[in-house]
Amino acid sequence: LAAKSGAELGTLPQQWPRLAEIPFDAGHKFMATFHRHDDQIIVFVKGAPEVLLARCANANEANALAANTRMAGSGLRVLGFASRVLPADAWQPEADLFSLIQDLTFVALVGLMDPPRAEAKAAIKLCQQAGIAVKMITGDQKITAMAIAQELGLSGLALDGEALAEMDDDALAACINDISVFARTVPAQKVRIVNALKAYGHVVAMTGDGVNDAPALKSADIGIAMGNSGTDVARDAATLILTDDNFASIVTAVKEGRGIYDNMVKFIRFQLSTNMGAIIAVAVAPMLGMPVPFSAIQLLWINIIMDGPPAMSLGVDPVRAGCMNEAPRPPQARILSMQRFGNLLSYGLTMAVGTLGVFYYALHTGDVLHATSLAFTTFVLFQVGNIFNARAEKTTAFNAYFLTNPMLWLALAAIVLLQITVVHWPVAQELFHTTALSLPDWGLASAVASSVLVLEELRKRLQALFFHD
Repeated sequence: LAAKSGAELGTLPQQWPRLAEIPFDAGHKFMATFHRHDDQIIVFVKGAPEVLLARCANANEANALAANTRMAGSGLRVLGFASRVLPADAWQPEADLFSLIQDLTFVALVGLMDPPRAEAKAAIKLCQQAGIAVKMITGDQKITAMAIAQELGLSGLALDGEALAEMDDDALAACINDISVFARTVPAQKVRIVNALKAYGHVVAMTGDGVNDAPALKSADIGIAMGNSGTDVARDAATLILTDDNFASIVTAVKEGRGIYDNMVKFIRFQLSTNMGAIIAVAVAPMLGMPVPFSAIQLLWINIIMDGPPAMSLGVDPVRAGCMNEAPRPPQARILSMQRFGNLLSYGLTMAVGTLGVFYYALHTGDVLHATSLAFTTFVLFQVGNIFNARAEKTTAFNAYFLTNPMLWLALAAIVLLQITVVHWPVAQELFHTTALSLPDWGLASAVASSVLVLEELRKRLQALFFHD
């Protein structure tokens, strides 16, 4: 501490050689070193002010505690310093060193400023908006912890380790959601806090850097250790390692994770609805006395070539700004819920009915080759509208993100160009069993294909009007 403040240590370590030490521990809350100087043994002690004052003789405890409260209320981490002088012949290295930490002379209180990172407050606010409860567990005294919590925007009750020790697990579980700050905690209490939150049904992520944090990191659903300041023990116990020691990076990871999940759902919705439409069309056509509307090579084109680039482009959709204003998804939530399955089935039915309607019309106005070409093209164009349904499940497809994915637009342009090639290039016509379509044919196919998007937009609008959703 003296070296950090700029003091010149010089030969002090040689003049005051260290004989022994008592390392800091969360249990006794102080550290002591024993030095020989001339014919005396000097004991230097630093630690929690209230602990040291209890071991001091003739200290003005009331004034010291008042100063401690004042400093801690300003968000300073307060250390107490005390000393004791012993005759040299009283030194016995094999003796119980703790027995010598008494009758101390109180020296001073030192306030250490360890301000939170500038981005921490904004990150915590974003967590709260996202339905993530942030709780601070610290070894600092309660007053300091409350001052820092207030600065960070953490509201709620504060509980210190002494009060926590008097509570049983049921009492802790009853109030765990109301407590935002846990102060003067020991490793076993951190584990209790984690387990109480898990018992309440929360998914718990715990950050830590020291050996004392390792048990709680191990108990949490997601243990996050600091990569720079963290100990090897903490890193070994953790699930994730935070390379920049920045809480805001965790929030960024949550946002990216939600974006990845959203894109995965979009991909599944697009693929399933397309496959449903194809299956229904192929299965129902013979039941209605019509030939199958697609050849085998056309189905292969739909499933591999057409679905591939558009569906893959959904994986690089930008993260929605509103994703951090939603509550976390329940762990037991299914990707394919009944409501979602119903929506996908409606998309598939729309595509199947539209395709079969065009196919039926073409069969009665031309030959089978022309009818299959028109039905094939209609179904392919259905995917242009369907992909926008997949992108926007709850809001209109024509939202702020409509033009934000250039890969998607390139994929859609490729679909149209490739389909024109398949229908009009003689070599492709031979391979895919197609024939050229007229401009009115393309207009009919495009108009019918747009229905999957138009009907879904109408459904969303009516739902918003009548159900205020």
